[in-house]
Amino acid sequence: MTNRTEIAVPVSRRLACAECGTEFGCDLSGDCWCMEETAKLPMPTAGGDCLCRECLRKKAAMAAPD
Repeated sequence: MTNRTEIAVPVSRRLACAECGTEFGCDLSGDCWCMEETAKLPMPTAGGDCLCRECLRKKAAMAAPD
């Protein structure tokens, strides 16, 4: 009898953008499309959730100093 170890499989979840409602996927293993973006914003607070790529870029552009 062999001892099987369970391997955690990365779970992808479907999200709706907190700004525009566009659906997109997020890989909970940390290998998400947002990690490829040059803009880094604080994580949402007070029950908020992630933004789609377009809204993330728009928000980053608004937050960037002139």
